[in-house]
Amino acid sequence: MADTAPTADARTAVRKAPGARTPRVGARREPVRRSPTAPPRSFVWTRRIVLTLLAVFTATPVYVMLSSSLKTLDDVTGSFRWFPGDLTVQPYLDIWETVPLARYFLNSLTVAGAATVCSVVIAVFAAYAVSRHRFRGRRVFTVTVLSTQMFPGILFLLPLFLIFVNIGNTTGIALYGSRGALILTYLTFTLPFSIWMLVGYFDSIPRDLDEAALVDGCGPLGALFRVVVPAATPGIVAVTVYSFMTAWGEVLFASVMTNGETRTLAIGLQGYATQTQVYWNQVMAASLVASVPIVAGFLLLQRYLVAGLTAGAVK
Repeated sequence: MADTAPTADARTAVRKAPGARTPRVGARREPVRRSPTAPPRSFVWTRRIVLTLLAVFTATPVYVMLSSSLKTLDDVTGSFRWFPGDLTVQPYLDIWETVPLARYFLNSLTVAGAATVCSVVIAVFAAYAVSRHRFRGRRVFTVTVLSTQMFPGILFLLPLFLIFVNIGNTTGIALYGSRGALILTYLTFTLPFSIWMLVGYFDSIPRDLDEAALVDGCGPLGALFRVVVPAATPGIVAVTVYSFMTAWGEVLFASVMTNGETRTLAIGLQGYATQTQVYWNQVMAASLVASVPIVAGFLLLQRYLVAGLTAGAVK
């Protein structure tokens, strides 16, 4: 009986697509054609080199901080070395005893959190009113809010200080040296930018959504919280991150408006410097610990932050 199994050549021929050309052995491959819109190779390599240099320039201080925080004090104060001789985590344990870092951390968290919540809540209502309603003085209000960003913070330092002191002398409410005074101070420069940014984001949301919510029986507040706020989540998150970062690392107002009990983390780092020496390894360790909330929040909300900043920039 004849063998009817297909040969290897026959199976290969069956698998080939109709009209397919068999490449010749040793034939030269055609060069890959570049797209007409593709950037030139010189630009691509220049961009890679510049980005690499920027990455090294940015990562070097972070590496120095991390390596210094794992060194002993003698190793840090001696000749600089890229790699620590004796690795130790003792500085991360000593930072809580050298200064009351836990209290400073709690003060910063309370002040920055309260300032952020107040700034976002007020900015949502103000931006919604400016974006959706046409009222007398709307343009003046918008220009005034934006113009406050032109002035440096030190210009408001002395007036705010005198206002808080006079309020305390007149009413007996001790604002100077309290967390409440610091929260009000932070609102003076986080709230205007938050309002301006959210106005641009609310303008990018179609008004048809508001009208549809009103037709369905929602009032103005119902349309705001049920339709506009969910659609504006990236912009609100961007404003939240900005407000918290600004309040968390602020130094100028915190150095004047606080005392030993209400001192924030940014000012408390000065406690590691005494009249005789500076605990550089503990300073680096405390700085890294202080940056953990900001880095964690940024990584968790990165996609919302990028979307919110992009939409605000377009408007």
